[in-house]
Amino acid sequence: MTTVLSDAALSSAANPLDDAQAQLAAAVQTLGYGEGLHRLLASPRREITVSIPLRRDDGSVEVLTGYRVQHNFSRGPAKGGLRYSPDVSLDEVRALAMWMTWKCALLDVPYGGAKGGITIDPRKYSKQELERVTRRYTSEIMPVIGPEKDIPAPDIGTDEQTMAWMMDTYSVNMGYTVPGIVTGKPVSVGGSLGRSSATSQGVVHVSLAALAHAGISPSKATAAVQGFGKVGAGTARFLADAGVKVIAVSDQYGAIQADSGLDIVALERHMGETGTVIGFAGAEPIPGANLLELEVDLLVPAAVEGVLHEGNAHKVSAKIIVEGANGPTTGAADRILAGNGVLVVPDILANAGGVIVSYFEWVQGNQAYWWTAAEVAQRLKARMLAAWDNVLQEGSRRGVNLREAATLTAVERVADAHLTRGLYP
Repeated sequence: MTTVLSDAALSSAANPLDDAQAQLAAAVQTLGYGEGLHRLLASPRREITVSIPLRRDDGSVEVLTGYRVQHNFSRGPAKGGLRYSPDVSLDEVRALAMWMTWKCALLDVPYGGAKGGITIDPRKYSKQELERVTRRYTSEIMPVIGPEKDIPAPDIGTDEQTMAWMMDTYSVNMGYTVPGIVTGKPVSVGGSLGRSSATSQGVVHVSLAALAHAGISPSKATAAVQGFGKVGAGTARFLADAGVKVIAVSDQYGAIQADSGLDIVALERHMGETGTVIGFAGAEPIPGANLLELEVDLLVPAAVEGVLHEGNAHKVSAKIIVEGANGPTTGAADRILAGNGVLVVPDILANAGGVIVSYFEWVQGNQAYWWTAAEVAQRLKARMLAAWDNVLQEGSRRGVNLREAATLTAVERVADAHLTRGLYP
C-alpha cells in the first residue's frame, strides 16, 4: 500500500540541512572546486551543544538543550540569530548557520555565518523564566562568542529584550559594558535605529524590484504573506504602504483573506489585542495551508523553513515568491516552481536586511557614533538593490535561476577569502 504524506508531514519530514548541503554541492560542481575545498565549505568550523538547567517559577527544575554553530570565519567574525522554538535541532541550526555564511558574503558584509537555538516553546514560560534561560545559555557559550568572534541577534522566539539580557550577562562577566556582543538590542542600550524593521524593509525592497522586473506595477499587484510575526507583519505593512494590495496573511493559528485588501494597521492592532490574526473583522478565515495556493502576484513565506515542498509546490499560483523566512522552499519544490515559471527570490538575498542593519549597528557601536533613521534606511535600500542587481546579472550571465546565482556568488566569495588566507599548518 502506498502512503501519501499530508502537506504538514512532508514539510516536517524535510531536513533543511539536506537542502543547504545540496545547494552547496551544486555550486561547488559549477565552480569546479575540489573535494577538499568542498568539505571545508560544507563543515562547520565549530559547534557546541549545552545543557541549560532552569529553575521554574514553581520551584521545579528542568533541563533544556541549546546549540551554537559557527559555520565559517573566512570573511570575518561569525554572525547569526538565536532561535527559541520547540522544533530547534542541531541539523536545523547547522543549515541556518551555513545559509548565514552565504547571506553575509552575498551582501558583502564582513562576517561569517553562525546560528544558535534552544529547544523551548517560549509561549509556555514566564518572562522571568526566559530571562534565566537566556542568561544561563549565554554563560554556557561565553567562551566562543564576542564582538570579534561571534555576534548573536534576534530570531524566531527572541527579541530586543533577549539581546539586552545577553549583553548584560556577557558584560557583567567581562567587568565592563560590551555593546558589540549582540545586535538587535534596544536603542537605549546601543541598538540601531531601523534595526527592528530592517528584515521586513529588505524583503519589500526586493519584492518591489522583482515586481518591476516582471512588469507588474505595485498599485496593480496583489500579495499574500505567510507569517505575521516580526518579519511578516512589517512586510505586509510596507507592501501596503507601497500600494500593493495584501489580500491574505496567516499566523500559527490560521489564515484570513479579504479580496478587497486587508487594513494592515487595523490588523496589527487586532494582533496586539488578541495575539492572533484570527477573528479580524472584514476578513474571512481560510485554512492556513490554502494561503500558499492563492492566485496572487506575490507570495511571501515569512514563517519557518520547508513550508513549500513537493506536496504543495505544484499548487502554487503566485507569479513571484520572495522568501522572507530562511529555507521556506525545499529543493524538490524549487524544481517544481522553476518548471512552472515561478520567479523565486532566495532567502539569502530577500531577507538579508536584518544582517545588513546588524552590521550597521555593530559599526556604530564600535565607533560610538549613531546614525539617523534616514541614514540607516538609505544605506539599507542601497545595499539590497545593489545585491538584487548583482544576482540578476549573474543569473543572466550564467543562465541559472536566482537561487543558483546567489549561491554561486556567495560561495565563490567565501572560497576566495579562504584560498587567499591559506590553510594554517
